[in-house]
Parts: sequence; C-alpha cells; structure tokens
Amino acid sequence: MKKLIVLAFIGLMAQLIDGSLGMAYGVTSTSLLLVAGIAPAAASASVHLAEVVTTAASGVSHIKFGNVDKQVVLRLILPGSIGAFLGACFLSSLPGDIVKPYVSLFLIILGIYILFRFLSKLRDTKTSPSENTFSKKQLMPLGLLAGFLDATGGGGWGPVTAPVLLAKDMKAREVIGSVDTSEFAVAVSASVGFFISLGWEQVEWLWVGALMAGGIVAAPIAAWLVRIIPSHILGVLVGGLIIITNVRTLLLTFGFSSNVMFAIYFVLAAFWAVGIIYTVKSFPGKIETENKNPKFLKNSVDY
Repeated sequence: MKKLIVLAFIGLMAQLIDGSLGMAYGVTSTSLLLVAGIAPAAASASVHLAEVVTTAASGVSHIKFGNVDKQVVLRLILPGSIGAFLGACFLSSLPGDIVKPYVSLFLIILGIYILFRFLSKLRDTKTSPSENTFSKKQLMPLGLLAGFLDATGGGGWGPVTAPVLLAKDMKAREVIGSVDTSEFAVAVSASVGFFISLGWEQVEWLWVGALMAGGIVAAPIAAWLVRIIPSHILGVLVGGLIIITNVRTLLLTFGFSSNVMFAIYFVLAAFWAVGIIYTVKSFPGKIETENKNPKFLKNSVDY
C-alpha cells in the first residue's frame, strides 16, 4: 500500500512537471520502475498505458486554458503515432541504450540554445513570437523520431519535440500545451505496440493505476500554471531541465564516479538557479505591477 501511495505521488509530481514544462513524465516514471527492477520494455509499457489517461486529462486541460496550437497538434499526431508503435514493437531487439548518448548530446545543445535565447531576449520583452508555423514536411520527421525514441526509452516525446518547437519562436505555453495534447495519440499507439509484442501480462496494473491517479489530479493544475507563468520564465525552466536531464545520460554512459557526477550536477543547478533568478528579476512589471493589474500574468505569457 505504501508503494502505491508513493507511486501516486510520483505520478502527481511527474504530471505536474510534464504539464507545466512539456516533458519529464515518462522519464521520471520509467526511472522509478527501472529502479524497482522492472524490465525496460515492461516499464515503458506500464508508463505509456498510464499516459493514455494522464495525457488525455492534460490535453483537455490545456485546450480549456487556450494553450494549444491545433495545427501543430494535428501535424504531429500521425508521424508520432507511427514512430511510437514501431518503437514499442521493436524495443526488445533494438539497442536503445547505445543511441541514447547521441540523442542526449543533441538535446543538451538545444537546451543551451533555448536557455540563452530566452535570457538574451529579456532586454526586448515587447518582441512578440514569430507567427511562422511548421509545415507538414518539417513536423513529420520530428514526430516520427520523437515517437520512436519515446517508446524505446520510456520517455522522450517532450524532450525531443519541445526544444525544436521553442527554437521556432512558438509561444512557450502553446509549445507545452501542443506537446502534451499530441502525446495522447503517441501513448495510445505505443501501448498498442507493447500489447502486441509483450502481451497484457507484462503490465504492472496496480502501478499503472497509481501513476494514473496522481497524473489526473495534477493535469489541470499544470495547465493553469502554464497559463499564468510568463513565457521567458518557462523558457529558462525548460532549457535547464533539458540540460540537466540529458547530462545524466552522458555521465552514466562514460562511467563517471558519483562524486564527479554530484559536482557537475551542483554546478549546473547553480547556473540554472542564477538564470531563473535573473529572469524573474529582469521581467518587466514584477509583483507590484501584478498586484495593480490581476490580468498582467495572463497577458504576459504571450510575449
């Protein structure tokens, strides 16, 4: 019973992070299941089954709060679903761990770019995001790759799609809402692929239920947070999260000692904290402006 309560809490926290930043539910939940000794394929299957419900709740919440670009969602669903299905079916025979370091390095570079991009634009906060949208040809390979990596690694849809969409100058809240909403189709396709390749008996149903329960509670809260938090702060949070999440994969791959890993994490976390503090202090119309105008935060996310 204690384990189920802990899993429900993990599901809540994972969905709160995922729904607010567009990533980390799969990574957080899968890591927990792997630590508990579940095989990678079974862990990924359990997480994706839970995500069928949590992503549905998250998608509905983001749509309600106006955080979704429907064109982006529609263009990501089909290739993402195909990639997730293929990744799920071939997970048992594919060396996903060999590919992870290269993907992580690419994501770290994107994370650094996003982090400094949002920090550098603080001086010109009135500049609105570009209205340019991705074409089907641009989003098809992105969705295919992200869906495949998500199924084979137990997480990856958000970390792969969100940085690329942010780099295109989409509004941060719309990136997060669109990524979370389109992930529902990815989770369904991955679950179908796992059922075909593994069977129902490999799924930890009690654990899935606990993860679902926590995620459902957190989904509307996360969607609301995205609506009120300024996009520059979200951008810095996302950039730092991408870097720290993927640095772990590289450090483990090259066999660094725990002391060295701790030192690297500490330095990265310190720089990230400084960036967040700088962003909050540099953003125009701080707390005193918010108090005078309750609609300030709602409008500020569109910068």
